[in-house]
Amino acid sequence: MSRFNEKAKALLQQHEALVTKKNTVKASGNGIYDCYDNPILTAEHAPIFWRYDLNEKTNPHLMERQGVNAAFNSGAMLWNGKYILAVRVEGVDRKSFFAIAESPNGIDNFRFWDYPITLPETDRPDTNVYDMRLTQHEDGYIYGLFCTERKDLNHPNDTSAAEAQCGIARTKDLVTWERLPDLITHSGQQRNVVLHPEFIDGKYGLFTRPQDGFISVGAGGGIGWGLVDDMANAEVKSEVIVDGKVYHTIKEVKNGQGPAPIKTAEGWLNLAHGVRNTAAGLRYVLYMFMTELERPWVVTHRPAGHFIAPHGAERVGDVSNVAFSNGWIVNENHEVFIYYASSDTRMHVATSTVEKLVDYCKNTPEDGLRSAASVAVRNELISANLSILKALV
Repeated sequence: MSRFNEKAKALLQQHEALVTKKNTVKASGNGIYDCYDNPILTAEHAPIFWRYDLNEKTNPHLMERQGVNAAFNSGAMLWNGKYILAVRVEGVDRKSFFAIAESPNGIDNFRFWDYPITLPETDRPDTNVYDMRLTQHEDGYIYGLFCTERKDLNHPNDTSAAEAQCGIARTKDLVTWERLPDLITHSGQQRNVVLHPEFIDGKYGLFTRPQDGFISVGAGGGIGWGLVDDMANAEVKSEVIVDGKVYHTIKEVKNGQGPAPIKTAEGWLNLAHGVRNTAAGLRYVLYMFMTELERPWVVTHRPAGHFIAPHGAERVGDVSNVAFSNGWIVNENHEVFIYYASSDTRMHVATSTVEKLVDYCKNTPEDGLRSAASVAVRNELISANLSILKALV
């Protein structure tokens, strides 16, 4: 065997060992969900044949020709008995694309399909696409809603000025995708748009996030809600705010819906991200809330504070101090697999159950919005627990 073939074989073996590495639950937990020792996807999980030219004649030094920088912000769904992620893969050229990765158990052995998603373009080509939410809608299609980024032509001399809108594609097999026109709204730019899985009075319901600019939300008030008649020509003519930004909370700068909500007997479970500013820059965390079954835009429960935040090594990456989710899965056993990215770099999973998440939302106190209110509600818990402890002694 030639030296080139030996090196190529070693690369493939190292990759296979990474992909098939067993993931284990972390010993410590909070009772709400379990976290795992290893990320489920990283840049190194991208197939060797995506990154290297394996032809000795054209790549005699076995150099990486098309590097991958990150694998993160994944939509998720169950499909043919497999746990499916629509992963945002970012090349070293800073361009993102979508690729399907599947796992037999949802916590390890995620393996990318051979080819990334070939996403058709509109008559105004995307410069970049990212953060696809997957929704299996009752109309029979799987919809992928994502952010399409293009140069902001209103600022031709600013090479960092961008415009974000909601791109829409649909499929029935996750292989062949039909590109639909971008969502039309009347509130500037749009990011974090999520399709509700059921019809609402015969219309499609969308969670939106109106904002004035690419980064700055500006006058946008938080997570919005609107209806459209037809996803093939989607237009939201009016939006109401479902969950607003609030001063001195985890969502004081901006917030956005994560994946499509999960239906339960007691209401819809919603996962979102909240952003606040710190001396070290923006901090992204995840939080939850519940909404009414018949009116999924009406919030019934708002647990205070973050649900998941970046910890330890999760805090370091391309964009540090970020936890972000746009995908979760409920299986037939009512187990919930929460897929979240850390610091725009890698993917993780946390597991819980529908029962636990409903309990968490209904029985976690709301934010009192003042330090004194926080102390008062904590003192109630302490007092009740001290009584219990005295009885146990």
